[in-house]
Amino acid sequence: MIGTAGHVDHGKSTLIEALTGRHPDRLKEEQAREMTIDLGFGWLTLPDGREVGIVDVPGHRDFVENMLAGITGIDAALLVVAADEGIQPQTTEHLAIIDLLQIPGGIIALTKADLITDSEWLDAIEADVRAAVKGTSLQGAPMIRVSAKTRSGLSELLAAMEVQLRKQPERLDLGRPRLALDRVFSMAGFGTVVTGTLCDGQLAVGDEVQVLPSGVRGRVRGIQNHRKSVETAFPGSRTAVNISGVPAEQLRRGDVLIHPGHYEATRRVDGRLRLLTGASTHMVHNREVKVFIGASECMAKLRLLGADELSPGQEGWIQLELQHPLVCARGDAFILRQPSPAETVGGGTIVDARPAGRHKRNDASVTTSLGALAHGDPADILYEATLALGAAPIREIVKRSNLAAEAANEALSRLLREGRLLLLENGNAAADRDQLVISLQDWNAASEKIDRVAAEFHSSFPLRNGMPREELRSQLGLSSKAFNSVVSRKVSEAGLVERGSWLALPRHEIRFDAAQQAAIDSLLQRFHDDPYAPPGAKACQEAVGEEIFGALKELGRLVAVSEDVVFRKGDYDSMVAAIRATLASKGQITLAEVRDLFRTSRKYAQALLEHLDSIGLTRRDGDLRVFAA
Repeated sequence: MIGTAGHVDHGKSTLIEALTGRHPDRLKEEQAREMTIDLGFGWLTLPDGREVGIVDVPGHRDFVENMLAGITGIDAALLVVAADEGIQPQTTEHLAIIDLLQIPGGIIALTKADLITDSEWLDAIEADVRAAVKGTSLQGAPMIRVSAKTRSGLSELLAAMEVQLRKQPERLDLGRPRLALDRVFSMAGFGTVVTGTLCDGQLAVGDEVQVLPSGVRGRVRGIQNHRKSVETAFPGSRTAVNISGVPAEQLRRGDVLIHPGHYEATRRVDGRLRLLTGASTHMVHNREVKVFIGASECMAKLRLLGADELSPGQEGWIQLELQHPLVCARGDAFILRQPSPAETVGGGTIVDARPAGRHKRNDASVTTSLGALAHGDPADILYEATLALGAAPIREIVKRSNLAAEAANEALSRLLREGRLLLLENGNAAADRDQLVISLQDWNAASEKIDRVAAEFHSSFPLRNGMPREELRSQLGLSSKAFNSVVSRKVSEAGLVERGSWLALPRHEIRFDAAQQAAIDSLLQRFHDDPYAPPGAKACQEAVGEEIFGALKELGRLVAVSEDVVFRKGDYDSMVAAIRATLASKGQITLAEVRDLFRTSRKYAQALLEHLDSIGLTRRDGDLRVFAA
């Protein structure tokens, strides 16, 4: 994909028409004014037979923001400079934008060359252009004198395009397609059609799709590339998608078409900002700016990290608080403009598309982490993504890192081998991408917090068998799945003990002092004196206190069969065994028989039988009890 850039009336659209045979201006107003207002598109066949799309952008200063919607995502820039005028204000601004977006290559077309007969003039214009592009991504780009009118230089221009595009690496296929919508319209007989440049994955006819940030869903009814119907669109291709199930009125430029669940909209991004040397203003903390990412734009508050201001030509770490949600990924380029007076002031690269929260501005660990994300190797990037997510599935960590599958797999293997990442579950990390992974740093922090929180609980409630699982989970702030996995690993390392629904440190034991033990012995003697009609729960609490009574139940020395009826464990076991034996021999038993069997009252017999019903040992059949299964 090639995108034009240059000052208004320097011949961009006319040059595209000469190259493609199609005029890119599609609006009546554009054709009437002979000036591109919105994005135009065309395509051509290069000498090697490859078809390539061209995005024509407006050159007038009033429409720079329309230009930004089309220039991102291109493989090479075609900077157009009219030979009769040379470098003009929008030439300079477009060139700065190309450089800020890190467009990997380009060509310079010196148009209207037929109007100039003085070769020294053309040489001077070329020298001016070379000086203007020095130090930018277009330094050293081929410069070709062309005339759309006489068609001179067009074959050389096509050959240069072929060379430039051949140099560019293949677009990454991350298996997570994104189509930033730069046009949305409705066609009679087809319905909603959206266009954009596809990145990160493939789209196919029949795919279920989602449009963010609204979240509306539809299905791909058809795909066109250069007005030819295709079954599949590939990364880097100029793509038109016919969507069923989504009215065009629900979509707008800047929305992003994805496979459901592959991306999320965000209201906050971290990035590296470079201010233009020629910017008319310094950048200060909390400045209101307009940010452009992909085909989207929105107002944002700029937070400077590690600095109080940036001067023209300087770089720094920033966090953008977006006014409305948009979709982006690590590595995406962005442009910043000040709204009034309108001016492009800088741009850079997204380093983290979904930071966990507002960073402390002068925290060195924040800028260190951002540096690793921006400049680190794949292992550093994957590790930082894990730190950002905490305990998370492998697939979510890889998605956040925005690494290609092969690079992510190699990085994951290395981090697991080095012990910087830990699997929280047993399994094959390469085969099961839903497995939870945690950084060693977060694991140590979680483990230490478990020790501290559990110790505090044991100190506050020494007569409890342990801490309720859910209470510990809420203290750790983990999801149920992550918490269960963390606990399982902690238990496997003998750092925690599971006691039913309770969790305890291995050293924790319920211990009674002499006075408490004397009260317990006195109570249990009453159970011994009348084992099948013992004291009720209220009487037990009055005898030893609520905490000790609870501890006796947690230790299994007392078994509560109802809110009020409690038996000693040994007595309970003998009663259950006797009932089992009767059922085994007779096949049934009545409440009266249970009462007589243990010489107790109806209250105790009924409570015991209802308890056995509840645990699935018996089943009531009229006035009888039978085995439940």
